[in-house]
Amino acid sequence: MEMPTHNQTPMSKSILIAGGTSGIGAQTVTALLAEGHTVHCACRSPEKLPQHSRLHPLTFDATAEPGLPLILPDEVDGFVYFPGTITLKPFGRITPEEFLKDFQINFLGAVQLLQKALPSLRKSPEASIVLFSTVAVQTGLPFHASIAAAKGAVEGLTRSLAAELAPRVRVNCIAPSLTDTALAAHLLSNDDKRKSSAERHPLKRIGDPRELAALVSFLLGSQSHFMTGNVIKADGGLSSVKLF
Repeated sequence: MEMPTHNQTPMSKSILIAGGTSGIGAQTVTALLAEGHTVHCACRSPEKLPQHSRLHPLTFDATAEPGLPLILPDEVDGFVYFPGTITLKPFGRITPEEFLKDFQINFLGAVQLLQKALPSLRKSPEASIVLFSTVAVQTGLPFHASIAAAKGAVEGLTRSLAAELAPRVRVNCIAPSLTDTALAAHLLSNDDKRKSSAERHPLKRIGDPRELAALVSFLLGSQSHFMTGNVIKADGGLSSVKLF
C-alpha cells in the first residue's frame, strides 16, 4: 500500500522565534535558514543576529511590560520560545522576586508573545508551536524549585493549548537536561564540573544545542504532523533510566 505523499517536498515556512542570539536558539536559526525557511527573530539584542536575507530581526524583551508594539508577519507557520533562566538555590533562599522573574521570563513572556502571534498562526494551514520546559519538572531535583515551578506552567500551557487549538495548530514542548549553552556556562565552567554533570546522565554526556535545534526543526516540520500535546524528554535518560 502506497503511503500518503503529504508534504513530501519540503516547503519554505515563516517561523517566529523568541530568543535566537545564543545557545539552542542560535543553532535553530542556523538550521532553519539552511532548510530554506524565513525566520523572524524576536530578541533583546537583534544587532547580534547574523546578516541574512531571510532573517528578520524584531526587538522583544521577555521582562518588559506587556503591550509593547511588535509588528509581526501576517502569516506565521511556526513559533518557538527560547528565553529561559537557571535559578538554582535552596528553596528557603529563593526570594519572591526571583520566583516572579523566573515566571515572567519562562512563562508569561511566552504567553504574551503567543497571544500576539496567534492570529498569524491561525492563518497558516498547518502551524506548529514549540515551547521549552526542563527535566526538573517531571523529575524531582534539589535546588530547582523556582525553575521547575515556572516550567511546570509551560507544560500545562502546552497541553491546554494543544487541546484548544487542534486541529489547525499543533503545540509541543521539549524538556531538556543540562545543555552546553551560555546560559549553563556557570554550571560547566571547568573540566570537573563538566565531567560531574555528564556522569549524572545515563548516556554520560551533556546536551548539545545542535541536537536540540534538530528536534525543534522536526517538531516544526511535516514529519511531526501527528504529534501535539507532547512533552518530549531530551535529557540523556536522566528522567527515565536508572543504572545500577
